[in-house]
Amino acid sequence: MKTSFIITALALLGLSGTSSAQLAGVTPEMIASSLPEAGAPKAQPGPYSIIMESAFGVPGLRTFRPASLERFPQRDTLPVVVWGNGGCAVDSPRYAGFLTTIASHGFLVITTAGAPPQDAPHPRATAEDLKAAIDWAERENTRADSPLKGKIEIRRVAVMGQSCGGVLAITLGADPRVGTIGVFNSGVEGSEALAPLHGPVLLINGGQRDFLMARSRATYDAIVNLPSFYGSRHGAGHTATMYHPGGGEFANVASNWALWQLKGEQKASVMFVGVHCGLCTNANWDTDSKRLVK
Repeated sequence: MKTSFIITALALLGLSGTSSAQLAGVTPEMIASSLPEAGAPKAQPGPYSIIMESAFGVPGLRTFRPASLERFPQRDTLPVVVWGNGGCAVDSPRYAGFLTTIASHGFLVITTAGAPPQDAPHPRATAEDLKAAIDWAERENTRADSPLKGKIEIRRVAVMGQSCGGVLAITLGADPRVGTIGVFNSGVEGSEALAPLHGPVLLINGGQRDFLMARSRATYDAIVNLPSFYGSRHGAGHTATMYHPGGGEFANVASNWALWQLKGEQKASVMFVGVHCGLCTNANWDTDSKRLVK
């Protein structure tokens, strides 16, 4: 199965109505399945207050970043996390809490935004749109009047995404500027799309209620030479905790992976590796990993 076909199929899954219900037996209820908020772990924000704003000069991008930048770059680093929305939606405000939590740990988070072109019946974001986010960060780090000039750790970039956005993360993972990818509730069939990857891979799904659990696991199994972590959260479903306040438990997973991989924080690595690996010893999770070094 070609990656382009998978992206198209998962984009259709992001649409409401009969088109999604008719695709491989997947229903809107399966797409919307999530972990009940009551009793679920809460999102754990970082030390920074966050502002959300449009990317300067690029109306198709939205950013989340620390409101105060005085600590960067002398006392903290500001790596980049690019996000692909579920359904490959151009704009999906329901991820704002999830992305705010990641940014609050000291990251510049960039996603697509705005009204899609009117001349396309179902316009979806592409890997090129996410690539434009990395390009923008590079320009903004050198633009004379930019508040981010000299602040961005442009050598540290992660691309993450959920469902169809996770396939975009895999596609953009071939970009040499991308150091790691995070794939939530998604995956690809076969190894063709995985061959160009060159950095650690995080694969997270929502357990048996997530109709893409098997594809997530198959993607992990197909990764041969790269450090990778697989986590399946029991009962979380396809949407999992993405829409919980602050993105809930999945935001904590994404934040700790970014802190470890992009900032080298060993405290964050404990969620994924070691004798007391947080997710590995959590009864709510099934996990696997390979080639990860603390």
